[in-house]
Amino acid sequence: MRRPAGCKLFFAAVTLFLAVGFAGQVFADDIILNDLQSGSVNIPVAGKPCVLLFWTTWCPYCRSELKALNKLYPGMEKEGVAVFAVNVGEAGQKVERFLKSQALELKVLLDKKGKAADNYEVMGVPTYILLNKSGKVVSVEHSFPEDYKSILSE
Repeated sequence: MRRPAGCKLFFAAVTLFLAVGFAGQVFADDIILNDLQSGSVNIPVAGKPCVLLFWTTWCPYCRSELKALNKLYPGMEKEGVAVFAVNVGEAGQKVERFLKSQALELKVLLDKKGKAADNYEVMGVPTYILLNKSGKVVSVEHSFPEDYKSILSE
């Protein structure tokens, strides 16, 4: 069944509005998330651009993105970019078992109640949130943007 042209235009406009409107927001409240060793991390990281990948263990697309980000992670850290894989809504033990089977080096944070995902209006996984060094959201993506350096410098 064909959709009317107006319907396609409406969905395109809503998508553009959400992407442009969201990317300009600044979140005043810091978010504190725990890592797997019971340490805590403040998001955004003061004075550093930050890449957050929101993911779950059950999502096959998340697994692909985790592997791809894991390859880029060491270089990004050397460039001064804070990189975190933020698991949404799962128990720490389940996440640890999954990570051991995947041999990932990424820093993983737990968003057990989904508060960080709600704060950044994450609508599904995988979702990348890129923050500039001021903590401003500069990009929301479902796959890692190759031009992340120029995006983070905004």
